[in-house]
Amino acid sequence: MPIALRSVLISDAVDDACVALLTNHGVPVTKKYKMSKEELLQEIKHHDGLIVRSDTKVTAEVLAAASSLRVVGRAGTGVDNIDLQAATRKGIVVLNTPGGNSISACEMTCALITSLARNVAQAAQSLRAGRWDRKLYSGHELAGKTLAVLGLGRIGREVAIRMQSYGMRVIGFDPMTSTEAAKEFGVEKMELEQIWPLADYITVHTPLIPQTRNLINATTLAKSKKGVRVINVARGGIVDEEALLDSLKAGHCGGAALDVFVEEPPKNPATLELIQHPNVIATPHLGASTTEAQQRVAVEIAEQFLAISGRSTAYSVTGIVNAPILTAALSDVNAAWINLSKKLGQLGGKFLKKGSGSISIESQTIGSDMEKKKFVHTAVLVGILAGQTKNGLNLINAPILAKDIGVSIKESHADGENAVAVKVGQHQVKGTVRGANEPLLISIDDAIFSNGVPLVDNLSLYRGSGPGDLASIVTALSAKGVQIQSLNSAGKWFAVQTNQEITVNVDGVESF
Repeated sequence: MPIALRSVLISDAVDDACVALLTNHGVPVTKKYKMSKEELLQEIKHHDGLIVRSDTKVTAEVLAAASSLRVVGRAGTGVDNIDLQAATRKGIVVLNTPGGNSISACEMTCALITSLARNVAQAAQSLRAGRWDRKLYSGHELAGKTLAVLGLGRIGREVAIRMQSYGMRVIGFDPMTSTEAAKEFGVEKMELEQIWPLADYITVHTPLIPQTRNLINATTLAKSKKGVRVINVARGGIVDEEALLDSLKAGHCGGAALDVFVEEPPKNPATLELIQHPNVIATPHLGASTTEAQQRVAVEIAEQFLAISGRSTAYSVTGIVNAPILTAALSDVNAAWINLSKKLGQLGGKFLKKGSGSISIESQTIGSDMEKKKFVHTAVLVGILAGQTKNGLNLINAPILAKDIGVSIKESHADGENAVAVKVGQHQVKGTVRGANEPLLISIDDAIFSNGVPLVDNLSLYRGSGPGDLASIVTALSAKGVQIQSLNSAGKWFAVQTNQEITVNVDGVESF
């Protein structure tokens, strides 16, 4: 399901390798940096794709002005500067490069941990000022100390592995990582309440989301060891800067190393005071600032643009932020099931009664191969909504648009042969994929179509009282000059494909 990219705007400086890769594959690129908001609002109208770093703020207003925009790429990890909800509502894919700067951010973290332990930055400043303060800056060994890693994703894992080589005990927390998985890279997984009193050093490697905002705060610092040191190379806001300053002033927190801040550059008086504290090492968001990382993220975002647009099969999409279903949809096998599910949703939509208010849909995957195909349910919604909303509709925004108009979906799974079933009101349609990815309708309610009905355009459903009704339907269609392309019957149900979208009224027969 490729996304057409006729033009891509790059609004922040990225490595030239990004532009070279896109243009070598025939994608026109426009580079315009440091645009004002008004300039961006005008320029964005002309492009299908946008690549940014952290400077460009992709707000709801910018997205509303982007009449052709289909995909936004962040050459980096954090997407704080992109309004994900507004992008999702418009059906715009947001990509990032989750692995591109992992090593650089990891190495920065390790450098700050060792610098904190040995007072490297403070000692260097002192010597530069003409002092020889050997006793004042005596430090601590890392061997035998406990490091807590909060967030065991790519960067957290790399930090854990490296710091074990210093002889540190590494404990960690991540709700998405199992105890067994953590053990594989030498980390003892614990709950946060267990971690606070044990850690000599705490480093955070989580995204900034409501659950992680101010994760390190006055309460958690008070529960921590006296002398604990805090490191943040992740996102500003995970550490409560004022609480950290208070803990440092009180002598409870032994030191901090901060590469990121709530506001960048920092202007808040408390943050500026924090930066000046003698036990703090502060750097200006350098975690990903290496030549290697910048080239890597530039290439990775270009590769994903080429993959999602279908311009190259040599690359894959690895960083979809707001629509993970699209990763599955890019598979040919899965695309066939998505197509089937959309069509079943459209058929199910025929059973909706106008003005019925809130709508409840049931979507069921069937068969051992289908249980993990959660994208099926979103595709069913796309089909259902096709007749319910005039907004731009796709796999990205279907869930949020469904919620807007009062459509809810109940998802389930059952054993059996591979199939998808959709129930709307009192009626259920079931289908499967056959042969060369052909979508088939196999039953309506309890009526089974023995050979299946190809789910093609202009397919109408009728329910009568017996076989004689089919002749009446054919007569009524012929009288209107409609060409009948296929007829299928199962019990009291008839599926009729014609050369145009039409249903006819026949006495004693319901049409859908």
